[in-house]
Amino acid sequence: MFYTALDVSLRSVAVCIIDQDGKVRLERSIPSEVPDLVRCLREFGEPIHQVGLEAGTLTQHLTYGLTEAGFEVVCIEARQVNAALSAMRNKTDKHDARGIAQILRSGWYSRVHVKSVESHHTRALLTSRKVMQRKCIDLENEIRGLLKVFGVKLPMRLSRGAFDLAVRDMIESDPALSHALLPMLQARQMLLETFLELDRRVKRVARDHAICRRFMTVPGVGEITALSFKAAVDDPARFKSSRTVGAHFGLTLRRFQSGETDNPDRISHAGDADMRATLYAAANAMLMRSITWSSLKAWGVRLMKAKGRRRAVVAVARKIAVVLHRMWVDGTDFRLGSEAVA
Repeated sequence: MFYTALDVSLRSVAVCIIDQDGKVRLERSIPSEVPDLVRCLREFGEPIHQVGLEAGTLTQHLTYGLTEAGFEVVCIEARQVNAALSAMRNKTDKHDARGIAQILRSGWYSRVHVKSVESHHTRALLTSRKVMQRKCIDLENEIRGLLKVFGVKLPMRLSRGAFDLAVRDMIESDPALSHALLPMLQARQMLLETFLELDRRVKRVARDHAICRRFMTVPGVGEITALSFKAAVDDPARFKSSRTVGAHFGLTLRRFQSGETDNPDRISHAGDADMRATLYAAANAMLMRSITWSSLKAWGVRLMKAKGRRRAVVAVARKIAVVLHRMWVDGTDFRLGSEAVA
């Protein structure tokens, strides 16, 4: 029985093959392309039991390519690999591949789910939209800051279209300001149009999915949250219990217990930070903006009075993640609860 480990970098891969006793049988550095990897593993001449690699940017591409070639691929959690390899005195790609091979042989690892191609396409669309939104906000803040030098104080809140109307006449009336700031304002307008187009595409995709439409029956959950959750979970069957979804997105308390010390800490912040922020925004919208009352909102309001707003929003965000997963598995819509509770 042979185990293969891949230490993947952008342009090369360090390959290490060991037997069931941990003895190194092959070490080689090859280009990080699927045909080169398949050729190397087949030239070894012995059946490969498992191929292990650390989770990273090329994980999806290499995993699907090697799986299609007939190999069983195991994606190992990066934090566990880093903790195990930190005991090595010298860090090289060759030594990292050896360490990953030993981790794979021992079975002391957590397997990472490799998302589908559809999920990555959805994430790419959501990321593009968010990048355009951030760039627009950055340019708006730069223009605000530069105009303050000349005594111009813009209102704190301006809608997307109102910002251009509020500053364009002012900039064009001064030749010096027009020479410096008009190109930035034009760039901001082009980025805004791109963002609006991406926003329309995201909402169109969310409305075309029956699962996302079901998610949006939850008060506070819109197109962005529904589509982000679908892309982040990808396969609901990979969670044995809906209660673990909140921990997967880092919304449960981190705990340190040793002997007589038992100190629950803040939330773990593990997993996808963007998904966690999206769930937090959905929970905040449910508690602070939504006029639809439900048993979940009533629980959150009671918790907000007892523990404070931020803790209540985090708790409701965790509950929303659990509820969305349960709705996905059961195929049911959100139930508001009894009117007496609301």
